[in-house]
Amino acid sequence: MHSVRRRWAAALLLVPLLLIPLLTGCFAARDGSPYDAGAGAGGGRLRVAMAFPPAERFSPYGADATLLSRLGVTEGLTRLDGNGGAVPALAESWTRESGGGWVFTLREARFQDGTEVTPAAVAGALTHATHADPAPAALTGVRLTAEAVGERRVRVTTATADSALPLRLSSPSLAILSPKAYRTKSGADKSGADKSNTAEARSGAANGKAAVDPAGTAAGPFTLARTGGATRATLHRFDDYWGGLAHASGLDVRFIADGTARTNALRSGEVDIAEAVPVSQAATLDQPTVREVPTARTTALFLNTRSGPFADPAVRAAAREAVDASALAEDVYEGHADTGRGLFGPALTWAAGERPRPTGRPAAKRAGNTALTLATYDNRPELPEVAQVLQQQLRKAGFSVKLEVREYSRLEGDALAGKFDAVVAARNTMLDTGDPVSYLADDFTCDGGYNLARVCDKAVDRAVAEAGARADDAARHRAALAAQTAVLRTDGVVPLVHQRIIHGVGASVRGVILDPYERTLVGTGTRR
Repeated sequence: MHSVRRRWAAALLLVPLLLIPLLTGCFAARDGSPYDAGAGAGGGRLRVAMAFPPAERFSPYGADATLLSRLGVTEGLTRLDGNGGAVPALAESWTRESGGGWVFTLREARFQDGTEVTPAAVAGALTHATHADPAPAALTGVRLTAEAVGERRVRVTTATADSALPLRLSSPSLAILSPKAYRTKSGADKSGADKSNTAEARSGAANGKAAVDPAGTAAGPFTLARTGGATRATLHRFDDYWGGLAHASGLDVRFIADGTARTNALRSGEVDIAEAVPVSQAATLDQPTVREVPTARTTALFLNTRSGPFADPAVRAAAREAVDASALAEDVYEGHADTGRGLFGPALTWAAGERPRPTGRPAAKRAGNTALTLATYDNRPELPEVAQVLQQQLRKAGFSVKLEVREYSRLEGDALAGKFDAVVAARNTMLDTGDPVSYLADDFTCDGGYNLARVCDKAVDRAVAEAGARADDAARHRAALAAQTAVLRTDGVVPLVHQRIIHGVGASVRGVILDPYERTLVGTGTRR
């Protein structure tokens, strides 16, 4: 089971009254991410309420990787810009060699423990990621090796040519940490580094796995100083950050799972920033405290194509015709989402415009009181309501629908194993790698690791493979859209809505990062 795939943790984010277009009204922060315009005196600490608590003791390889990234703790060789392209982070430039190799030239930077970001350290960090169990989602199906090849250069090689490698290395799960972060259960690095007495090292020893401790060993503008279990964390400003001194002197983070409680904490002034304000709470906030931006997250209905009633393409077609996605956007999301038009939403500029309509779909068959089980999870409060509306729509078409709602960690394994006939899930298509082709390969090919619809179709595999062979960004995007058409033709997935991030932000706060990829929230320019 791919437990690293807890993709919901990457963002349940927040809900507003004023839509801020992705590339309009924002500008680049010193860390290269788009953030709110507005000046203000910095220096104070910021109080932040996060929706998801750390699930894996801040491991950089699972769901917590995005949590670390959003709080400005970790950083990789590259990052994504507003158009989804790879831009410099710890690597200031890169070139492609023949075969599967890329050479990355590092900028002058330091880790939070004071050591330099060296080619050996970078190669070691990437090597540790390849040995993680389970493997980071960004490395699904990829065999990667890294080696230092000069004073400031690192060669990263994949077993087969990977045109998307710079995008892949932007993944939060491939963040670069100093050698002190990596400890075996005995407390020593695999290469023989000194022992550590950190709590994270001890927790790793307890479960018999190598412990990876990002506290004080990352390279972002804020360092993780203290944690209070799954309820609180204290971050301090990292004064030697290569991108410049952060305006805020630190972050006091609270993990508040209940959306109403997070909203109340913002309204009462207990926190300055609250992520993942539920749609139902949006209208309770003053308009100036609300931020909204389209995201790369699509909520969809996944139909089990290998077993049960939806193994029949004609029955899948009947379910697809029964769904009215516009009702979900207007009613469940109260206008804070866009009706699903495909797998890739309006946050991705290259996916905008007219799209080819899938042809060759079979005619729909009458449902005839076909019984099915529809499952979803309640970590995102809108999903159970979405599932209830779909239950009604499918029943009207003649299906007999049993609804099952669980917490995500209790649902994932059964969903991937095909124990449900249909699943409603939200997926950020750009979260893991930033590459649309890698997402399609992972979610919809025969060998995909997160194939909720259990699609195995030769035409889909062929289209995804052809897209993967494209090196030029524009050509790759066009091929990804063609592969999307092949996926939709199977009726294994029915896009429902494209979600928007909604952040609750105190009136005095400036510089909250409006990131459609849900990887960043607080950066050097965030302040009050």
